[in-house]
Amino acid sequence: MKTVAFSVLALACFTFLFSCKNDAKTTDEAQTVAADSIPAETAPDAMYVTAVSGLTLREFPNLQSAKLAVMPLGTKVKIINAEGKTTMNVGGIDGAMDKVEFNNQKGFAFNGFLSKFFPPGENASAEHYAEELKKDFPKVSYSEATGGTASKPTKTETLLLPTDKWHEAFFTAQQLFNIPKVFAFPNPKGSNNETQQNGNKKKTDFVSELQITRNNNDLQKIVYNYKTTGFGYTITITKEAEGMKLEKVEVVD
Repeated sequence: MKTVAFSVLALACFTFLFSCKNDAKTTDEAQTVAADSIPAETAPDAMYVTAVSGLTLREFPNLQSAKLAVMPLGTKVKIINAEGKTTMNVGGIDGAMDKVEFNNQKGFAFNGFLSKFFPPGENASAEHYAEELKKDFPKVSYSEATGGTASKPTKTETLLLPTDKWHEAFFTAQQLFNIPKVFAFPNPKGSNNETQQNGNKKKTDFVSELQITRNNNDLQKIVYNYKTTGFGYTITITKEAEGMKLEKVEVVD
């Protein structure tokens, strides 16, 4: 009897241990599949300069090394090696020094002033720009609406960029929707509400100002307001779940 009881007990223990081992293996496999199912974003082979005054190509990956050249706004730059992590902050923009090639010359450039989105170009329409962007970035979206009244009509253009980077959205809006170049990218650090005036505005311009909204040194909203005789527009930049939203509302009165 004792022998039979011991055999039954041993069989039960073996079955329990085998079952636990299978459960653990199943869990490990499930975790591996879950992790492998998340695709990593591939670094682009080329990016575009967004610095209004041009971006410096340097000999070594630091801001104190010798200047090799200045790459103008909108220049397409070949990426040789992307740093992949943040190592510095310049003008409120987090980034690092990527190894790049410009005019057959290799060096390093601060990637905070590089964008995966090509520049709109002079006098480009938002609709046409969105159509061109969609060829490389299918999640780009554009919409247009009219409203207001007969005496005060409005036109609203909305562009959604698939990025979470404020500086990419700001530089795109600056070139596409005519935010004056006198306004630099707003530093995320600062008061919760700030208004910057355009000191170079024309005498015929009533309003030309940039309004920045922050929350604990995090950007929440960037708004540019412009007003002249019989015409005005507002450009608003916000972060949405799908990306950065750029919206321009024109008003004729």
